[in-house]
Amino acid sequence: MAVFYAFHYREDHRRVQQIMDISGVEGQPLLSTQDWESIKSRGDAAVEDWINEEMKDKTAVIVLSGLYTASRPWVQYEIRHAWDISKPLLSIDISGLEDDNGQTDPIGPDPFTFLDNYETVCIPRYIPSGPSADFYNEIKDNLAQWASQGYVQRLFLGNQEQLRRPSDYLEATEGKDGQVHTD
Repeated sequence: MAVFYAFHYREDHRRVQQIMDISGVEGQPLLSTQDWESIKSRGDAAVEDWINEEMKDKTAVIVLSGLYTASRPWVQYEIRHAWDISKPLLSIDISGLEDDNGQTDPIGPDPFTFLDNYETVCIPRYIPSGPSADFYNEIKDNLAQWASQGYVQRLFLGNQEQLRRPSDYLEATEGKDGQVHTD
């Protein structure tokens, strides 16, 4: 399964690298600071194009949420874009993983609260617990399963409900819990 990871690079790149090293779920390449700055230097349209291209063929978008992730403009763009194109969407809290200095952070705010009608949907937000090693193992043991349980925004066109997703996406149905389950 290939997913797009949305995250706050400066604060969480070490934590994100730990997640990207877990086998079973493939994400986009983790850009170096220099590569990210190169894209940003070409302007907002270039960043949007890069995000859109990287997200295009992914089966889900996972927000790797740290203490400051929810307030980051590009993370909000990635969430909004995933929402608008009906990509399965979920969040995994990574604040309990150690950063470059061996420190963990408190849990950050929910990254989805700015979305339209957020209060009426159930976007999964997984928050592991325990010390950093236990936190990591919980993510490692569950990442593939969690990645398949993202919420998909349904679009209503007239009287017809549609999922706007490329044909190579996983077939999905919505369970009573509001989460998307794959067969």
